[in-house]
Amino acid sequence: MQAPRLGRTAFSSAARASLLLQPRALAGSHSRYAAPPCARNLGAMSTRQASSSSDQRIQVANPVVEMDGDEMTRIIWHKIKDELILPYINVDLKYYDLGIEHRDQTDDKVTTEAAEAIIKYGVGVKCATITPDEARVEEFHLKKMWKSPNGTIRNILGGTVFREPIVMEKVPKSVPGWIKPIVVGRHAHADQYRSTDIKAPGPGKLELVFTPSDGKGEKQTLEVYDFKGPGMGLAMYNTVQSVEDFAHASFKMAISKKIPMYLSTKNTILKGYDGMWKDTFQRIYDETYASEFKKLDIWYEHRLIDDMVAQMIKSSGGFLMALKNYDGDVQSDIVAQGFGSLGLMTSELITPDGKIMESEAAHGTVTRHFREHQKGNETSTNSIASIYAWTRGLAFRAKLDDNEKLLKFAQDLEACCIEAVDKDAVMTKDLALAIHGKNMKREHYVTTEGFLDFVRDKLRKKISAYAKL
Repeated sequence: MQAPRLGRTAFSSAARASLLLQPRALAGSHSRYAAPPCARNLGAMSTRQASSSSDQRIQVANPVVEMDGDEMTRIIWHKIKDELILPYINVDLKYYDLGIEHRDQTDDKVTTEAAEAIIKYGVGVKCATITPDEARVEEFHLKKMWKSPNGTIRNILGGTVFREPIVMEKVPKSVPGWIKPIVVGRHAHADQYRSTDIKAPGPGKLELVFTPSDGKGEKQTLEVYDFKGPGMGLAMYNTVQSVEDFAHASFKMAISKKIPMYLSTKNTILKGYDGMWKDTFQRIYDETYASEFKKLDIWYEHRLIDDMVAQMIKSSGGFLMALKNYDGDVQSDIVAQGFGSLGLMTSELITPDGKIMESEAAHGTVTRHFREHQKGNETSTNSIASIYAWTRGLAFRAKLDDNEKLLKFAQDLEACCIEAVDKDAVMTKDLALAIHGKNMKREHYVTTEGFLDFVRDKLRKKISAYAKL
């Protein structure tokens, strides 16, 4: 027996009980993934349907690159696309399967091809993916421990990852003082995510060597450590050009949102590495953005990362933090949880020229829920960030194409997610736990598919009412 369709006013106790307690299987519940027919193609697969005069969907002139992912988020991703996106818009989706098994089969070439497609078409939307560790290599029988697909894409595109909380009035904040959103600008290039590391088997000398390619300078050799026994080492890098691009993108974002901005590093310890960041940002600010910041009565400052974290916690929010790659990765999760949930965060990679954008779910693949899903058990996985990965990408496509209808659709779908939680009290278990704590009961939350079904029906009603107007 399937749960009844749910509208805003028809969400009766009987309907709620049916939705809550009846574990309806999503597609592919007993297989590893629910994959579309094109999922095993190496290159892109176009999924645009032929348009006809009777097609009432919103027509999108230019393609969007779609990147599939792994585990529970992959299951959710397909339901969002099939029930919340394609029934309403006719868009040419250039599909790339970035599931861990397909990345392994293609020696990770599919990730590079997806990034190149984003450069070509301007917009990409990405599902969460696995970055394998030793256990994952064994689980999937991988050829090697492939690097983070997010890191690969970011290094090819350049640009900055901006993460911002999705604020729900009903969801209590872990940091109650945060009354205004905190935007995290995460540098999307190199550092730990493109580093070279080594396990030193025993006694020996670890050195850092720089050899000028123009033949004009002298070769530099620095001793890192003289090991007396086993150990480990790490070398990472960045470029002045990428830091300059990061600075421009961050200053522009702060100006667009009319909020102050901070760069945080540890330049007191990493005098050369982090010192270059501090000096580069200050130079670009003084030369290009200082006057505009002054007009808006906002400011820019550099702060040490430990000082910035302390200031962030005791602040009321309402600013942008420009952070290095690893710091941005960690602090964006702190900000998300501080505003209520790790599942309530947008993630947008934007190039300095503002012409290319990739949107993704700012969380992992929810492995624990996927294991239960494979067993046919009930799950209650928050899909809001995955929905926003689609809406933010479509909104950017709308702005590039000057497509007001598409922009309105993206805004309507986001509104449905917020209204479902704040007005209708329909939410997944993580949000219910944040609200009710130890007093949470089974009737306080719906299943993974139950939430998506509710948003689907809510969207249908919203668009229908808007069309009548």
